[in-house]
Amino acid sequence: MNSGVQRRALLRAGAGLGLAPCLGSAAPWASLAWKSAGAGAAGLLWASSAQAGAQVEEPLAQSVRSALSAAVADAAPPRPAFDRPDDRSAYVLWLGRAGQRLQRYKSEAHVRTEFLEAVWYESRRAGLETELVLGLIQVESGFRKYAISSAGARGYMQVMPFWSRLIGDGDVSRLFHMQTNLRFGCTILRHYLDIERGDLFLALGRYNGSRGRAPYPDAVFAARRGWMSGRTP
Repeated sequence: MNSGVQRRALLRAGAGLGLAPCLGSAAPWASLAWKSAGAGAAGLLWASSAQAGAQVEEPLAQSVRSALSAAVADAAPPRPAFDRPDDRSAYVLWLGRAGQRLQRYKSEAHVRTEFLEAVWYESRRAGLETELVLGLIQVESGFRKYAISSAGARGYMQVMPFWSRLIGDGDVSRLFHMQTNLRFGCTILRHYLDIERGDLFLALGRYNGSRGRAPYPDAVFAARRGWMSGRTP
């Protein structure tokens, strides 16, 4: 399959994911109530080490920088509360299935649950499919909290340090904090998806610093398919 056909196929797949068009748009979690809580085989190849190419620092309009800064500055995620018992049951079922798959990377049950709850919240908050984000994390860092790539990208979602200066508080060490890293990573991917007008192939390539080339998006989508067996509610 040539690169043009691959790109169109991935774009169609992206449309099928139902990704929200922007951070401020109505998204799948909009109907949920939230309760405050305290702080509390391509895929295998890519997951063997930190694989971030390097997100490229680009000029940001002040309005964009302000929006991204606000997005990463919000409070820690609340625990989800569901109006319907069936929704709650589906969520618990997903946690169990995804937790079983994550066990090869994280041995402790409470660590897996905390991680999956955070990924579920941050992905939906940014209008991203949870399995897509899990696939990206698998490819980028192999679920290693303290992964550092040769380009200097850090943490689960391999966030480049310049983002901390552009839209954060400048403390690069916080990119190793689980919640902070997931918040930055999902916000950045959403930003790139908006720039690329919903084209997942290009957005994923931009995230990895390999825009227009197929191996990285192919690896993320292969990993995503593996997580679909634990489909989110």
